[in-house]
Amino acid sequence: MRKKYPSDLGDAQWLILEPLIPPAKSGGRHRSVNIYDIVCAIFYVARSGCAWRMLPHDFPCWQTVYGYFRRWQRDGTWERMNDVLREATRQSAGRDPEPTAGIIDSQSVKMSRVSGERGYDRFKHTLGRKRHVLVDVMGLLLTIYCGPASEQDKTGARQLFQRAARKGFARLELIWADGGYQSDPLTTWLYQLTTWILTLVPRPKDQQGFAVLPRRWVVERTFGWLTGYRRLARDYESEPASAEAMVYVAMIHLMVRRLAKNPALFL
Repeated sequence: MRKKYPSDLGDAQWLILEPLIPPAKSGGRHRSVNIYDIVCAIFYVARSGCAWRMLPHDFPCWQTVYGYFRRWQRDGTWERMNDVLREATRQSAGRDPEPTAGIIDSQSVKMSRVSGERGYDRFKHTLGRKRHVLVDVMGLLLTIYCGPASEQDKTGARQLFQRAARKGFARLELIWADGGYQSDPLTTWLYQLTTWILTLVPRPKDQQGFAVLPRRWVVERTFGWLTGYRRLARDYESEPASAEAMVYVAMIHLMVRRLAKNPALFL
């Protein structure tokens, strides 16, 4: 028995997440680690922001924990978990599992001293990476694309929309965005690719300082949720794919806790 940490999953939360964990590979050496401890260790890193090598000793060794994180990143497990839990969370709120509208935005974050592609966002004065996210009207993540901070929003949006198009989203019709995505070629390209309509939510002309804007506040709240996970307050990942996976980890942790308040809706 090890010490419990605030980021650990409770019994109801584990009952929800456990069926989504990939089974051990057949043949060869049997899985000897406690997979619950592996998952909790990954959530511990995301929530606390610690380095993999600084995991507390009552978790499995950091190489094993990191190995599972990377394996599930490469085979798409984190993304699949996010998709299943998002649909369940929407249903628990009385919504259809598939969204009809989404919101797109980007967030520039500084990078640590790790190798990896980066760029300078001259508007945000940030040297690092930019997260482009598409969320539903509840703020739940539909898909993500990470690129250098120097990349224009319109360029990152094309990468993001291509990923979203591959995932289907048969009921999706409308995407809200800010003025940074104002581009007739982008709007036309998106409609030809998916028949989704890109609609801008501009700032009022007389606005001074911060103001809550219709629809766009949802994605800003999502960024607030993510930066509550210290591993995401700054980008520590050497590869964009790992940065994207860590965002999925945070969203999975958020949703499984929300679902556990009424597990009967999921189980």
